[in-house]
Amino acid sequence: MYPDVRVHPVEFSRVSLTELDTVAGELLKQLGDVKVCVLKGEMGSGKTTLIKAIGRALQVEDTMGSPTFSLVNEYQTLSGKKIYHFDLYRLKSVHEAVDIGVEEYFYSGAYCFVEWPEKIYSLLPEVYGEIRIAVEDEKHRNIQLLIHG
Repeated sequence: MYPDVRVHPVEFSRVSLTELDTVAGELLKQLGDVKVCVLKGEMGSGKTTLIKAIGRALQVEDTMGSPTFSLVNEYQTLSGKKIYHFDLYRLKSVHEAVDIGVEEYFYSGAYCFVEWPEKIYSLLPEVYGEIRIAVEDEKHRNIQLLIHG
């Protein structure tokens, strides 16, 4: 079904907002050493909300928000590790991504979470995670994790 997926997809069904922190911790466990992860889902499906929950699981010090206009936000955990959150919705081309240095971020060893990755697949490392979020209803999401590579 997914020829480049190296582990069986992990699925979480009917996830509510109150369960999101638990799911975020489980996603991090499943990602293991994989540091770059793209998030796919329609507008308003909860990509940024999930990244905020992942940030809490990683003990990010700062308030996390969407980097829609800056393309990337940098955060730091209590242990001093960096996390990068990309929102590439407004990205015009892969060349623009190269200009802002996304590859340097991807190969930095820091966690990188990327919303709207469609224009940068050619820049991703060989091994990366993909989180798919599907809206089930107003209060529930179905979340699937795939590891490519």
